[in-house]
Amino acid sequence: MSDPSHTAGSEGMPEGRSPRFTQWIALVVFSTVTLGSSVELRNASSMATTSDQRWAIFCSGITFALSVIVACMHLHPLTSIFVVGTIAEGILILILSVFWSATVAVVSDAGRGLAVSADGAVSNGNLYYFSWAGFVCTIMLIVSFLRSVYGVDVPGEIKSRSARLTLWSARLASALIVMGSCAKILGDECDVSDDKMFCRRTKFGLSVGVIGVVFSLSVVGLKIATSSAPFVAEGAAAIFLAVMDGFGVAYITSAKGPGSPLGNLYYFTWISFVGSLMLTASCVQDYQAAQQNDPTVPSGNPNVHMDNLEVPDV
Repeated sequence: MSDPSHTAGSEGMPEGRSPRFTQWIALVVFSTVTLGSSVELRNASSMATTSDQRWAIFCSGITFALSVIVACMHLHPLTSIFVVGTIAEGILILILSVFWSATVAVVSDAGRGLAVSADGAVSNGNLYYFSWAGFVCTIMLIVSFLRSVYGVDVPGEIKSRSARLTLWSARLASALIVMGSCAKILGDECDVSDDKMFCRRTKFGLSVGVIGVVFSLSVVGLKIATSSAPFVAEGAAAIFLAVMDGFGVAYITSAKGPGSPLGNLYYFTWISFVGSLMLTASCVQDYQAAQQNDPTVPSGNPNVHMDNLEVPDV
């Protein structure tokens, strides 16, 4: 008879121990700090408790309780069989991802004044950074669960689907956050502000976000639909976005820009720029690799039909 502590996905691991045990412990730490920061924020307020504060405490409290219960159940073989590689673990991870998404949405919204002030600066570092850490940790739990239990290698599937799809998807996500942050600042502050330079830069940031979304979404859509994208178009888009994002970080995150305070707009403007540089570098590497593999593609030939160029997946 097989050992009941060896459930699906835990094969090769110590008895009763999940490959996600470390991530569950990390989630306990993140939820503890987030819950403590939320409670402290409410107690420090001289005004009545707001619905946003109650919601932050409720979401972080649920994630804390579930994380502690699951982590404790991992410690004994008799209880670990219920939460290691089971459907129950998958459901719990899904529930936690929903609550962490709600927590991040509430605490990082400048209009709610919890972890980010009205001007977009991080006012409560523990609440801001650890809520984002908890959200990222739940995504890692989902990927690990699908890989070990159902054999679904999400990163491998994405990588084999098309080169740079992961980078383009990340670039799309960062552009959406830049666009949303600038749109909110434009609506909240520029209608009542006399600072024309600040508003011009906010509009420029909004344009950067919109263009980034359109370009990234187009490339991601082509890669998902056809497993590839025209190499010239992809390379040109990457170079254009890198140049545009270079101006973006200069104008958006400078002292007179809307992203100067440390917050979502500041971080994701820089993430967009770094992502565009990585995409450009990857396209250049693929082109150089194709030159080495195909002697009919000499460097310096202006008549090369790059749309038909086959590049290796990276």
